[in-house]
Amino acid sequence: MALAIATCAFGFAGSAMPASRLASSAVSPTMALERKFWKSGATASSPSSGGKQDFLEATPYWDQSNVPVNTYKNKAPFIAKVVSVKRIVGPQATGETCDIVMDHGGKMPYWEGQSYGVIPPGINPKNGKPNSVRLYSIASTRYGDDMTGKTTTLCVRRATYWCPELKADDPAKKGVCSNYLCDSSPGDELKLTGPSGKVMLMPEKDPNVDLIMVATGTGIAPYRGFIRRLFVEKTPFGEVYNGLAWLFLGVANSDALLYDDDWQEIKKKFPNNFRVDYALSREQTNKAGGKMYIQDKVAEYADEIFSRMDKGAHMYFCGLKGMMPGITDMLQDVSKQKGLVWEDKLKEWKENGQWHVEVY
Repeated sequence: MALAIATCAFGFAGSAMPASRLASSAVSPTMALERKFWKSGATASSPSSGGKQDFLEATPYWDQSNVPVNTYKNKAPFIAKVVSVKRIVGPQATGETCDIVMDHGGKMPYWEGQSYGVIPPGINPKNGKPNSVRLYSIASTRYGDDMTGKTTTLCVRRATYWCPELKADDPAKKGVCSNYLCDSSPGDELKLTGPSGKVMLMPEKDPNVDLIMVATGTGIAPYRGFIRRLFVEKTPFGEVYNGLAWLFLGVANSDALLYDDDWQEIKKKFPNNFRVDYALSREQTNKAGGKMYIQDKVAEYADEIFSRMDKGAHMYFCGLKGMMPGITDMLQDVSKQKGLVWEDKLKEWKENGQWHVEVY
């Protein structure tokens, strides 16, 4: 995904996870590992020490003044190693999307909602210079998927170009960095820059805040970090969170859904705090009988969304920039129906820091 999407101290008890979070049926291997970790009360640096898991929290945990930004730059990138590369879409998906885990050894900390830059090897044939950095939203929490604080996950769709004359993908026009990442193997070294960005950070000071997350495709990445921090990991914000985390995801079909098993499991455990709605353009129809796009699905809940936003909710958008005109046009129409001036409403949300956009 081209453009989406750390170290302090906050102590909290390393007690067992509340029963409500452990009372599920099907549990993924990663979640099972994390729950064993929670119940032991261990730290990532010393799993058997029985200490507190507090090594990546701010003081207080919601303080964003020391969020790491541009720790590593283009001229002096960080060298990370690939841990795993896994295809995460079904056979009928429109394209290939991979979950890529990298080891940064705890030396490149980040916060949920930030991005890493990846510098692919090779020369740009257009200018004869080394390939430039590409930005990818981070799809894990600051603790990584294994709670060690030493890994980062990216969600990357392989960019290809179908040539109607060749009747095949044209290798000369494929996405340089996305293919490099999807073709990488465990042990491969990657040049990383960043972390970058503060636009997509979660507001953690209010445990009752509603988070409305809108994504197309791999724009799901930052929200995976959000949702894991809220409902999967034992974190200060997750321990007290009592708002609604509402995810909207637009993809072509069911096989293209990303991390759906995780969302369904979390939804079962936290029905009052997590909702997920999908827009499947090739399988669903909107109220006008046309294809169901992300703006159509959001429009179905426009009244509730406006109400929640007026009560302080935060709304996030991540994915292809082409989704935003449809979203804003829809919200403008809803505003008009409500007797509101959309430009004024949008200005209000922006000034209150409730409107977060990172598209590419």
